[in-house]
Amino acid sequence: MNEGKPTKTKWWSRPRPEGPVEGATAEGDYELRRPQDVVDDERAGTAVSSEAEAEAEAEAEAEAEASAAVEDSDGTRTGGDFELRAPQARGAARTESGDFELDLPEPASAEAAPAETAPSPAADEAPATDVVAERPKPLHDPDPYSTPPYGEPGPWAPAPPVQHPSPTPSHGTAVPMSAHGTPAPTPVSTPARDTLAATPFSAPHGGPPSPVAPSAGSYEDAPPPTNPWQNYDPWAPVPIPLQQTGAGLPGQDGRRKRGRKLLVVGAVVLALVSGGVGGAVGAYLERNGGMADVELPQAGAEPAGRAPDSVAGIAARALPSVVTLHVSGADEQGTGTGFVLDDRGHILTNNHVVEPAGADGDISVTFHSGDTAKATVVGRDSGYDLAVVKVTDVSGLRPMTLGNSDNVQVGDPVVAIGAPYDLEGTVTSGIISAKERPITAGGESGDGSDVSYVDALQTDAPINPGNSGGPLLDSKARVIGINSAIRSADSGSDESAQSGSIGLGFAIPVNQAKRVAEELINTGRATHPVIGITLDMDYSGDGARVGTKGNDGGPAVIAGGSGDKAGIKSGDVITEVDGQRVHSGEELIVKTRAHRPGDELELTVERGGKELTISLVLGSSDGD
Repeated sequence: MNEGKPTKTKWWSRPRPEGPVEGATAEGDYELRRPQDVVDDERAGTAVSSEAEAEAEAEAEAEAEASAAVEDSDGTRTGGDFELRAPQARGAARTESGDFELDLPEPASAEAAPAETAPSPAADEAPATDVVAERPKPLHDPDPYSTPPYGEPGPWAPAPPVQHPSPTPSHGTAVPMSAHGTPAPTPVSTPARDTLAATPFSAPHGGPPSPVAPSAGSYEDAPPPTNPWQNYDPWAPVPIPLQQTGAGLPGQDGRRKRGRKLLVVGAVVLALVSGGVGGAVGAYLERNGGMADVELPQAGAEPAGRAPDSVAGIAARALPSVVTLHVSGADEQGTGTGFVLDDRGHILTNNHVVEPAGADGDISVTFHSGDTAKATVVGRDSGYDLAVVKVTDVSGLRPMTLGNSDNVQVGDPVVAIGAPYDLEGTVTSGIISAKERPITAGGESGDGSDVSYVDALQTDAPINPGNSGGPLLDSKARVIGINSAIRSADSGSDESAQSGSIGLGFAIPVNQAKRVAEELINTGRATHPVIGITLDMDYSGDGARVGTKGNDGGPAVIAGGSGDKAGIKSGDVITEVDGQRVHSGEELIVKTRAHRPGDELELTVERGGKELTISLVLGSSDGD
């Protein structure tokens, strides 16, 4: 690979001195000197051994070769240092210190003057104009295999690192120092002239480019810089302009991206501001009603019909048959309710509703349509608290459908219609709270002739004064009872007191009311089922005891009556009727009037500490 090419003398090819040599260390190593030190020693007349002279001559030859490779026709050399000149100026002036001054480039029209140099101290030993005609021959042949480090780098060897040249002090070439403070040995490299000429080095301060000799040692041998700023080339072209802060200005793509980011951010900010303003305006308009008139939302029209078994459906069918009665007499007046029994004009109500009218009082009937008519009493019965009145010359009446009170169960839903406190057409609802509840009402006359005994239906549907005589309806709008009495919290046992409802209302069963109404319409009088005995109403024991004498002073058991025929004796205590317990005389009367005359009853009687079972057929009375 290197055939025919001159080879630079290597350090291992130089002759070695025999014996102790000046400068050798104890380990046999040698301290290398700079060429300038050898020249100084020669000037001082220091004696050098033959081995040292041979080494100095070899080094001088190497310096001569390096000088021949880099100097031009007018170049000079002094003490092993070299002066590099710019191609435009070949002349240079030498200063008094022995250094050379670089000439600045002159204009193209001016001619460069030859530089005047002063003789160097080593001019006698190595004149600058000498050119080595032939390179020294190495002591041995070059490595035929070119194996590193003995030959040139092979194709497998890594490429030498490339670095920027180290900065050179302004006063001259930097001299590397050893660890002991002495100038370190400087291996001299001999690059080709063409290579140096082709290597551009920028002059400082923006001057013209000039070739600069490499510093001590080659690029390959130079250690990597420890300072990261040493890799920075201030004269390299800047890809983008710099700001005063040192940061690069964004390019066109960067400006576009920045513009897009600004647009996105602006859009987001605008959306947030718009949303906030819109929300504030909306909240203000919502609270203050906006600028237009207020129009409240409302549901649309719906069908008027309701389920038949609902309260509204029951009321819709029953209200046309319910009437309001206004009664006035010589001493008092009152308001009550009634309902139409037939198309002839018969209306059923309570006896205590029409009682204030007396024999010559006034009764006015108001229908659901608002029409009014005069009414007269057909018949009434204080024992059942029922009465029938009749209106004439009235058409379009709608009779109320009657139900069966024996089918009613506790808990069934019911609806009450009446005119409480003269509020006609009032509808309330509830359930059946109890059945066969024995009650007594009336008794204001003092002789007991106006006391009514009712085996009533109890309901929690609100019933107030003015509801008396009104219908109690089942889920099919059929009458199952006639509202008659209420229990008030502040009235004690007086059900006729004017007080509000507490959820304890009582109605006459419709089965009993139907029989009495038919008798009143047909005969004007109602019959009562009787046993034919007189009871001791002061008895406080359990059951109903037969008295010792009658009300007229006669026997307590009427001769030939139903009780006498069944074998009831004075002093007997009746405890059960048809298997139902009886606790007082009032309860026995209520249980008896719940039947029709001619019905057969089975009584349980205690006599002399023994229980007897007696069967009898009920008699009839005209209600007096």
